[in-house]
Amino acid sequence: MSLTPFHVAVQVRNIEEARRFYGGILGCTEGRSAPEWVDFNLYGHQFVCHLNPALGPQGRLSPHFNPVDGHGVPVPHCGVVLEPQAWRELVERLQQHPIEWVIEPTTRFPDTPGEQSTLFILDPTGMRPSSSHSVTSRPSFSQGDRRRA
Repeated sequence: MSLTPFHVAVQVRNIEEARRFYGGILGCTEGRSAPEWVDFNLYGHQFVCHLNPALGPQGRLSPHFNPVDGHGVPVPHCGVVLEPQAWRELVERLQQHPIEWVIEPTTRFPDTPGEQSTLFILDPTGMRPSSSHSVTSRPSFSQGDRRRA
């Protein structure tokens, strides 16, 4: 199945810090940029970091967590659904860096149509990128086990 690439824009406190995190740690290639924003290629999707000077040099986005399968899932968050091998490679890459984990790599909803391995991390500004892979071909739309907490 072929999906249309998405575009998402997030706020950051520092463009160079965003370049180090999204480019250096996550391995996203950089596209267009200006002093106030930078585009990244996030597995074929357009991920844009926009400078928010109001955050200040140590500013962080306020967290909110929603219970899902025994974990506090950060909201909002965005991420990509990867094939199992690509997901494992991402986990290995992240484990080589001092990452602020919200939810360490785990498998949730085991033995159900919605089974997925997932992880949640924080960027320096407090944005919550995530990644998952599923045993089904359409994980995000599974109507299987709807357990909450």
